[in-house]
Amino acid sequence: MTASTIRRTTARRSRLAAVGSIAVAGTLLLAGCGDQTDDNSDSESTGQANSAPLFSKLPKKIQNAGEIQVGTNAEYAPMEFQEGGKIVGVDPDIAAALGEKLGVEFKFTSGTFDTLITSLNTGRYDIAMSSITDNKQRQEGLDDKGKKLGPGVDFVDYFMAGTAVYVQKGNPKNINSIEDLCGQTAAVQRGTTYEQALKDQSKKCTDAGDKAIKIEPYENDTEAQTRVKSGGAVAGVNDYPVAVDLARKADDGNAFEVVGEQIDAGPFGIAVNKDNKQLTEALEAAVNAIIEDGTYQEILEKWGAETGAIDKAAINGGK
Repeated sequence: MTASTIRRTTARRSRLAAVGSIAVAGTLLLAGCGDQTDDNSDSESTGQANSAPLFSKLPKKIQNAGEIQVGTNAEYAPMEFQEGGKIVGVDPDIAAALGEKLGVEFKFTSGTFDTLITSLNTGRYDIAMSSITDNKQRQEGLDDKGKKLGPGVDFVDYFMAGTAVYVQKGNPKNINSIEDLCGQTAAVQRGTTYEQALKDQSKKCTDAGDKAIKIEPYENDTEAQTRVKSGGAVAGVNDYPVAVDLARKADDGNAFEVVGEQIDAGPFGIAVNKDNKQLTEALEAAVNAIIEDGTYQEILEKWGAETGAIDKAAINGGK
């Protein structure tokens, strides 16, 4: 899987055309959101006739339901965020395009980021789609020390992004990279790969005889941003496209700026229960279909996200 060669220092989210409406689920029917593997009890009821090109690839339970329940954390503009009571952004638009190929509706519900995979594996959601970095740790259900936390998940990779550092506008503490955070306070959302990036860098600091980073993890990214804006933390760490969008839009571009280059670029993936191979393969086929017909590129350009484009979907491509 290859990322676009366009420089990542450009702003990423000014798309061309909306790809469909996204319905926001108000209440999840837990019994309808469990393991969607093929069930022989549904063999006589395979859903209503559907002309969508990839409908037949879906598990029968999803065919019959006519929808896929999606867990997200809608606080990552431009990837997924709330506007006018709806969840919008890169991921919802991609999901809508996938829905056209699969013949079902993707219904998004926002929850806490660090519970998305757990909720997926307990059956609350069919998939999780929330700028989730695909890595071996999540594939295998491990914590940052290699301890088994629970079932892992499979990923259908659809985007590439790295980690970025953002600071107050004007950069009053002269932070130019993540290495400059030794001995400083940094704010981050709990349970994210960029929290791990701060932990890794903090260890590098102490190994080199410098002071550790004081890491302040918050339940949601908005709290972390507020901490940086107030000066309580000298920097925040986030996904690169999110940090760039934040710098462009917060207080009309007067609140934050991104410093240095993005680091540790890797794939974002749609998370799926490991027991649901049929849904994973259907999603992979749908991602490839929207790449091939140009819809995918149009969506990314609408939001300025084309530098995160991939050439082909992959299953568990993260390291």
